[in-house]
Amino acid sequence: MNEVKSATDAKMLESLVCPVTHGPLNYDAKAQELISANAKLAFPIRNGIPVMLVDEAREIE
Repeated sequence: MNEVKSATDAKMLESLVCPVTHGPLNYDAKAQELISANAKLAFPIRNGIPVMLVDEAREIE
């Protein structure tokens, strides 16, 4: 069951795009964030749910 859930979660993450640039996101499993290199933002994942709000994102270099 966990393998199915992981596969579903991975597919869901792959379908998300940056709300600013509409470009791809990279998943940082350790930090539990989705990274938009082009927008220089890191969107948090809280309780397994990606928070795709710019106001909640962390600026990165």
